[in-house]
Amino acid sequence: MTLRRKLASIYGRIAHTYWTKAPSLLLLAAVVFIPVGFLDALTTGVDVDSLDINTGAEILAVVAATAAIAMTGLLGEVFFSGAVAVFLTNPEHEKAPPIMEVARRLDYRRLILVDIVYVAFVILGLLLFFVPGILVFVWFGLSGPIVEIEGRTVRGALTRSLKLVRGNFWLVFLILGPVELVGDGVAELVGGVVHNLLGDSFFATWMAESASNIAFTPIFAIAAVLLTLDLIATKKPGGAGLDPAPRAVTA
Repeated sequence: MTLRRKLASIYGRIAHTYWTKAPSLLLLAAVVFIPVGFLDALTTGVDVDSLDINTGAEILAVVAATAAIAMTGLLGEVFFSGAVAVFLTNPEHEKAPPIMEVARRLDYRRLILVDIVYVAFVILGLLLFFVPGILVFVWFGLSGPIVEIEGRTVRGALTRSLKLVRGNFWLVFLILGPVELVGDGVAELVGGVVHNLLGDSFFATWMAESASNIAFTPIFAIAAVLLTLDLIATKKPGGAGLDPAPRAVTA
């Protein structure tokens, strides 16, 4: 199967999955991203451009502030991808589990740690002339689903993601990259609407950050899960390539 056909297949399945699972996915996203939105709101008030840079300590403070803003923008995506992996990878013919069942089955410690490590690596890469950050974003972008699908440790999930992406870099890049960019655009639009309705208070910023994450992050998570399932299948002996539908895998 050519790269173009693979991309068309995965994008079609992302759209179909989102359309059919949207109510449950949006509810799950609300549970995750309302608390994360609070952290986003705390860092949104940091005006990096207004800081007077005169000393090494102040430069370090600016770098730290920039990293904090970027980090909270990504924080939660990998964790949520792991949650969506639990939601989508049920034994065949079983209905998707309720939200409380998903919450019970999550490996919180590993998902939180892999999320933090992933975001830290991306931020560090972006600070090192941008391109390393893009590479890290793609190489380790499947870590969250791997934690839940294969039950791996934080280090094991990161290593496994790198191995799965190896040889499939452009496929993963052309799925996760555009989804992330479009998501950022949608986040700006949703955030603007919420601010127009609620004003510029801290509460309004919190709701804007939460709503923007809830609106689009499920699509990134679905993309990561479907890519993970497909690449796991292709790495198995005799793998036949991309599956037309999500494979049933127990966590």
